[in-house]
Amino acid sequence: MRIRPTRQQVLGLLPERLVLVRGPREPGALYLSFDDGPHPEHTPRLLDLLARHDARASFFLVGQRIEQHPALVERIVAEGHTLGNHSYSHPLFHRLRLREQLDEVERTDRLLADFDRSGPHRFRPPRGVVSLPLLLAFARRGRNLAYWSYDSLDYQPQPPDELAARLLQRPPVDGDVLLMHDDSDCAAQILAHLLPAWRTTGRSLRALPAVAA
Repeated sequence: MRIRPTRQQVLGLLPERLVLVRGPREPGALYLSFDDGPHPEHTPRLLDLLARHDARASFFLVGQRIEQHPALVERIVAEGHTLGNHSYSHPLFHRLRLREQLDEVERTDRLLADFDRSGPHRFRPPRGVVSLPLLLAFARRGRNLAYWSYDSLDYQPQPPDELAARLLQRPPVDGDVLLMHDDSDCAAQILAHLLPAWRTTGRSLRALPAVAA
């Protein structure tokens, strides 16, 4: 029986300057990433938890939510986390024309630059959907797409303790990029279980490295 490769396996064959699926494979290094924020209730609680455990992360933010909660974006940057682009309105990208997709990216880029004075930022497409035209456009522009190598499944209707148990039973490996979300309290509940355990085993929780110039 043929097993169809996953999207991450296919994208992992591309150069890292175009598509990042894993972070640097340094001993103990894990890369936390959160999509869909900032959220006025859940993001602050998550930031408090990360600070208690000296953990860093990358936050892939939605442009409309950046405009609604700028103080939260300022806090994310001030506490040593990095910003990523997760589109302006989180649409179904496969239903947009290429120019509309690029407008979503560029509009959010301009917002992000006001907070960390850097860019262009890594872009994670909503729901992980990327078209060949968008991939080619990014290649021409020298832009970077950020994916993940370990899905926490925190968006599924499962109890957080069961999801945490899964991560303990099938732990991520060095260099894995963890996909999580900060538009609910599930990620914080999972990490409340995992961060102490990971710390005792020498894990280092990091943000994704800066985009190479």
